Amino acid sequence: MDENTRRAALDYHRLPQPGKLRIEPTKRMVNQRDLALAYSPGVAAPCLEIAEDPDKAMDYTARGNLVAVISNGTAVLGLGAIGALASKPVMEGKAVLFKKFADIDVFDLEVDTTDPEKFIEAVSLLEPSFGGINLEDIKAPECFAIEAELKKRMNIPVFHDDQHGTAIVVAAAVRNALVLQGKSLAEARLVTSGAGAAALACVDLLVSMGVQVENVTLTDKDGVIHSGREGMLPNMARYARDTNARTLPDVLPGANIFLGLSAPGVLKPEWLPLLADKPLIFALANPEPEIRPEVARAARPDAIIATGRSDYPNQVNNVLCFPYIFRGALDARATEINEAMKAAAAEAIAGLARLPAHDSVAQAYGGRKLAFGPDYIIPTPFDPRLIAEIAPAVAKAAMDSGVAKRALDIEAYRRSLAQQNTRSAQLMLPVFEAARGTCRRIAYGEGEDERVLRAIQDGLDEGIVRPVIVARRRILKDKLPELGLSLELDHDVEVIDPETDHVIMNELVEAYRVIAARKGVPAAEVIRHVYRRPTVTAAMLLRTGRVDAAIVGGNSEYWGQVEHVLRIIERRPGHSRVYALTGLILDPGALFITDTHMVPDPTPEQVAEMAMLGATELKHFGLSPRVALLSHSNFGASHSPSARKMRAALQIVKAAAPDLKVDGEMHADAALSQPLREKLIPDTRFEGPANLLVMPNLDSANITLTALSASSSSPTVGPMLMGLAQPIHVLTPGVTARGILNLTAIAAAEVDREG
Repeated sequence: MDENTRRAALDYHRLPQPGKLRIEPTKRMVNQRDLALAYSPGVAAPCLEIAEDPDKAMDYTARGNLVAVISNGTAVLGLGAIGALASKPVMEGKAVLFKKFADIDVFDLEVDTTDPEKFIEAVSLLEPSFGGINLEDIKAPECFAIEAELKKRMNIPVFHDDQHGTAIVVAAAVRNALVLQGKSLAEARLVTSGAGAAALACVDLLVSMGVQVENVTLTDKDGVIHSGREGMLPNMARYARDTNARTLPDVLPGANIFLGLSAPGVLKPEWLPLLADKPLIFALANPEPEIRPEVARAARPDAIIATGRSDYPNQVNNVLCFPYIFRGALDARATEINEAMKAAAAEAIAGLARLPAHDSVAQAYGGRKLAFGPDYIIPTPFDPRLIAEIAPAVAKAAMDSGVAKRALDIEAYRRSLAQQNTRSAQLMLPVFEAARGTCRRIAYGEGEDERVLRAIQDGLDEGIVRPVIVARRRILKDKLPELGLSLELDHDVEVIDPETDHVIMNELVEAYRVIAARKGVPAAEVIRHVYRRPTVTAAMLLRTGRVDAAIVGGNSEYWGQVEHVLRIIERRPGHSRVYALTGLILDPGALFITDTHMVPDPTPEQVAEMAMLGATELKHFGLSPRVALLSHSNFGASHSPSARKMRAALQIVKAAAPDLKVDGEMHADAALSQPLREKLIPDTRFEGPANLLVMPNLDSANITLTALSASSSSPTVGPMLMGLAQPIHVLTPGVTARGILNLTAIAAAEVDREG
């Protein structure tokens, strides 16, 4: 690496504190009773339960979500035998990946021995501590014997990721690449460069999935693995060929797959014409592959090429596999990770690549367009759907093959994992459940926006929407294939095209003309508004009953789009204004703020109205509202106009909704801290932190929202418009596809409630 990268890596590991991990408690420990429950005497209760039934350790301890990443440092990355202690940064890195991608806790353990028997003894004695063992960076051939013996001795999953993680991702990539090339595993001829742990594991898994043993030829630094070679281990001898060929170019003619897990530059460009038509070239040596993709592409433009590097398409990366295979194995309480579970993981990875790429993937890769094809045969590591596809497939395979101790409802398990993909998903779960299966007709004003199209694809997959989009068909016909989306125009999605759908557009114009005449819109502007302003078009589709709800805006200033909406959609009867409610997903839990976007300086009556509307919305998220009316004043400490406003609002709310848990006026810290609130006032009206903050004016609400969102990188839900007679929401310019999907579910659920 260059000097700048080296220094940056050292600073990354050293600052602000050494290492990449720390341990945090999961239980409260703030008083003497907590201490008594956590340790003596309370801890005796679970100890006795476990002594009577060892399986209860999974219920009373962290063991069921705890994996050991273990190495002796004999084969670290591309660094070789650098020793156990020097391998620790790599093992910590592996632990971080487990946590980030599958929420699995890890202890990294570096065992200071190169003696396989001592290593096996040390690891096997640790079984009571862990739910699974991930072996890492152990050199061949010792790694084979170590893993095999530990699997015999231990009744928990033991998985050597260097072998099997690589094999699973390679198998997925090979499966998809062959589909694209019009070939099958059964007919494929495979040649390897490398016959070590990873290469042999790849070949073993591919053979279990359909590659014929007689179609496999292994080579290593000493040449072809042939039947006359001495000193071969059984797993290598299985593939020894009865042949006079001795070098890599001797065995390349007619090969469909080149699988390189060896050394830089071993595959020469002049040899590539020897390969069969439409070959697969997997040059996986890291950091320098067996052949550079641009060199291979120049010689064989018909090839599909994969590497182990992140700066080329089709990166074969173990992180696509190991977090999720352990997630499924732990949740099914599997006693091992067997071939059926590995094959299930490979098939799940392959299947995910054939789906349209997720919006967050495009964000993580700088907007790069990803669609199933020669440059996208496996998903990217940042696809949030990986856990919900792979872990259930692995768990099901564990159950089907008889190694699972727990029976899971696989579809419920899949939904649960899917909802954990984003921090907003947990909050949105009740809303999605309410919306699922309703398939409400929802109009989208900005139907050509990539974020909207991706959200629509997800909404169709979730079964919550029948989309109606305002867009030009000629633009969509080019854009949809470019985005890799599978939705079909005029089948999955109804299109209202201002360029061609003049009958319906003219009907909307006439309906808008009646409204606009009394809303300050000049008669000469009516046609232009409907044809050129998609927010107006979508709102009119809602107003005229052609759709059930609408999502508009997202590409221009928020308030300008709101003004169009307010001309067209009436307020609910008895409501004086329209307000905006926005949710933040913070580490302690969900926090909603109102009014974040609409009313600059509400009256006491309007503050009370937005508080009650917001409390009702929180109930739809499955939350019990705890409402705090915020001010610079604490419970009568000031007589300023804003403080008096919030006090008056409290009295209005208490009279109108006496059962609502609401209090104020108060500081934000008092709202979020019950101990502080109790010091200030003895009869506080709710327990715990407030989850709905009602602000005295628009400035305070919007500043609080943006400051909290920016400082905590917290995802937001909304803004949701409250007080309109029909469900319509306006997107902010910074909204993501996930944010649009959330508002889609909110709107769909709202239709059902209103209906």
